Amino acid sequence: MTPYTKGLHEIGTGLHAYLLPDGSWGWSNAGLITSGEHSMLVDTLMTLDLTRDMLDTMASQVPAAKSFDTLVNSHADPDHIWGNQLVGNAQILATRAAAEDFSAYTPEGVTALKTDTPGITGEFFERVFGPFDFSGIEVTMPTKTFTGELTVNVGDKVVELYDVGPAHSRGDLIVHLPADKVAFVADLMFVGGHPALWVGPVANWIGVCDRLLGMDLDIVVPGHGPLTDKAGVKEFRDYLAFLEQEGRRLHAEGLDRYEAALALDLSPWEHWTDAERVVVAMYTIYREIENDTRPIDRGPLWTDMARWLVAKTGKVAR
Repeated sequence: MTPYTKGLHEIGTGLHAYLLPDGSWGWSNAGLITSGEHSMLVDTLMTLDLTRDMLDTMASQVPAAKSFDTLVNSHADPDHIWGNQLVGNAQILATRAAAEDFSAYTPEGVTALKTDTPGITGEFFERVFGPFDFSGIEVTMPTKTFTGELTVNVGDKVVELYDVGPAHSRGDLIVHLPADKVAFVADLMFVGGHPALWVGPVANWIGVCDRLLGMDLDIVVPGHGPLTDKAGVKEFRDYLAFLEQEGRRLHAEGLDRYEAALALDLSPWEHWTDAERVVVAMYTIYREIENDTRPIDRGPLWTDMARWLVAKTGKVAR
């Protein structure tokens, strides 16, 4: 399997994954698809500096990557879209639901979170966002959106885009190259890290994993972590099923969502990063159980993740 090191990794003819260890908060992967002089970029990165470094690396190694016909944004999280402005005149594709969420965060707002929030919540924001410089970012919107499925040709390559949200976010998509047996799945897969179950329902996300398991795939490129295959998808699916089963059991026992996050036995995944995200999972699963359709307030989520870290490790910082 391809080593998990920073940079561009060839995964097939005209196919590359750009990996950004360690895969925790904000350190995301991207993809490159080329055929002849034609090219597609799958996602940009968290900051302009990170994206510029990635684009320079691609251009130096793959001539067709000196410019892009198409940029596909897998969803609307900042670490997958905040470098969009550097991709010139490319057509930017996303699902309709993802495009609606592009303004959910602003660079100025996230900067304020890490500089102006007091207490352990502020410490947690510094842990998550401290390594990143958000200056100069202009949130650049998709130029074309779709629902359902969309086929895009990159030279001789046929690329299938599947709108599969909501799961991790409202607007998740899969980039599938059937002839190459490769899928770029972004944050529908976290490898070696606990996922952020921001939206759900978790059953939809499990269903996406089942769809991937039913496809003819050799390589799956996750949004965070090293490359994987269908065995990795199966492991991730089983973890999501564990979260749902345990969340429902702990809810029935009368624990609140934060208590449930503390009570989870995560020992089989103790080597995974970002375990505090189980707080997000319990929030989302409890909302499903209680049919709570109100817009989610993420403020308490961030605070409870900080509280969870203190309870489990005695500190918020890494």
